[in-house]
Amino acid sequence: MRLRDKTAIVTGAGSGFGAGIARRFAEEGAKVVVNDIDATGGERVAKEIGGVFVQADVTRGEDWASLVRAAGPGLDIVVNNAGWTHRNKPYLEVSEAEFDKVYAVNVKSVYLSALHAVPVLRKRGGGCFVNIASTAGIRPRPGLTVYNSSKAAVILMSKSMAAEFGPERIRVNCVNPVFSPETNLSAQFAGGAVTEEAKKRFLATIPLGRFSTPLDVANACLYLASDEASLVSGVCIEVDGARCV
Repeated sequence: MRLRDKTAIVTGAGSGFGAGIARRFAEEGAKVVVNDIDATGGERVAKEIGGVFVQADVTRGEDWASLVRAAGPGLDIVVNNAGWTHRNKPYLEVSEAEFDKVYAVNVKSVYLSALHAVPVLRKRGGGCFVNIASTAGIRPRPGLTVYNSSKAAVILMSKSMAAEFGPERIRVNCVNPVFSPETNLSAQFAGGAVTEEAKKRFLATIPLGRFSTPLDVANACLYLASDEASLVSGVCIEVDGARCV
């Protein structure tokens, strides 16, 4: 029960990595506020783990205010997992609307989370953020330039937040997963259907020879959110089978 008596918000928790994180946190004793823009998946996960579901768009400040209110004054952990990508294609073919959405979901959401959660964490005497970035922010793949750069922004923003909020005992860390065919964005990353050939192409870049899973990512988040990581802040854990080496 490594998160006993702790309250966590997990965004994008209706499927994929977010659902895995919410389940793992609940197993370890956390009260989890399950967030997703999709009510069907979010409500299913919340019911499964005995959590609270809040439908919210993480690109909107008023929705973040609702999320933080749902967590209450006992908020300890914020996991910024919600993410978005444009389809794998040449940089100059990415539309302005696609660029704006990628940065709103991946980067602006982290800013908004801090804007609304940090005041609560200050009153608590500390807490932590775990931001799900990506190996794309460290070792980018062609055809995903805007997405890659948004995740690099999350990584640097997290490090800077860690330095700024550290004196208030607020820790900020990142988890960088490698490609997973289990996420809703996998077809976008592949530029089409996730065929066996596409899987082999991605797998060939991962020395350990397998994809990341929701449980892999959840276990890394669990460590960073737990008291075991009380002196760990401003770091990125690559859950990538050594792809970024």
